Amino acid sequence: MTIYLDAMGGDNAPVQIIEGAVAAVAEYGINVTLIGDEAVINNVFENRGLSRSGIDIINATEKVEMTEEPVAAVRKKKDSPMVRGALLVKGSHEDAFISAGSTGAVLAAATLYCGRIKGVSRPALGTLVNIKKPVMVLDNGANADCRPEYLDQFARMGAAYIKAAAGVEDPKVGLLNIGTEDIKGNALIKEAFGLLRDDPKVNFVGNVEASGVFDSDADVVVCDGFSGNILVKAVEGTAKLTFGIVKDVLMGGALNKLAALIIKKDLYEKKDLLDPRAYGGAPLLGTNATVIKAHGNSDATAIKNAIRQADKLVRAGMLSALEEAIKQQEENR
Repeated sequence: MTIYLDAMGGDNAPVQIIEGAVAAVAEYGINVTLIGDEAVINNVFENRGLSRSGIDIINATEKVEMTEEPVAAVRKKKDSPMVRGALLVKGSHEDAFISAGSTGAVLAAATLYCGRIKGVSRPALGTLVNIKKPVMVLDNGANADCRPEYLDQFARMGAAYIKAAAGVEDPKVGLLNIGTEDIKGNALIKEAFGLLRDDPKVNFVGNVEASGVFDSDADVVVCDGFSGNILVKAVEGTAKLTFGIVKDVLMGGALNKLAALIIKKDLYEKKDLLDPRAYGGAPLLGTNATVIKAHGNSDATAIKNAIRQADKLVRAGMLSALEEAIKQQEENR
């Protein structure tokens, strides 16, 4: 197994990307291949005194910038890490590709060069959050505009993913909505509700409000990419703001600082549950490869965890599980 990593993508590339790769190799024994400007990568290793053990490099002379139009960029820049990485993992059940670069470009490269699993209408980005229990939210950014049948397919893929990644048997699926009542929602949600309710391979538990996404019966929550992106980023922003307020309070005086020392360990454990770095990134479900989109501002810790996540997904046979889920959907039509 090899995890291919875009060394040039993201706000903190290439230093934090490379340091994350080195940490993953040292801690988990995972084979990592960095893709990017070989001279730049070697300079980072030399200047930082980093170990090259367990790490290979594939030279890529081009780079997709955040400001470029995604589809045009990946069509033109065939020697970029995104395109090279996508081609390397196409159809592979034993390898994975990770990038913290432009979300649109990662989606375009994976879709164009890996292709879609047979029967998949639209690939979806998913986020797995484990606060009280593992909950998979998808789509959260790949498809701003959706059709009802896309959401039914997201449900199938999300259920297959969380079963493979978190061992959840017969995952319960909820539909993100403005209320829990069956009659709530816009035209898209109402029609998707009917499809999910009538799908024999989806354990549908009904609508879920945003306030209850991580505290409901649902193990998978499906939504269009526009709503899902807002939901996930709102949760991340709220968590960051909340812990900032708590920190200000605990640093507010001698007694508060004493209290902080007592609860510091427990507080940091709770903080880690909401830290995006702990999850590494969002898997792109539906393409013919294991692809993970890491956060654009990923640091070494986030990259290390993204590599661990990719390794776990490959070992769990996620791609095969997704293929089977979509195959069954096609047979039931």
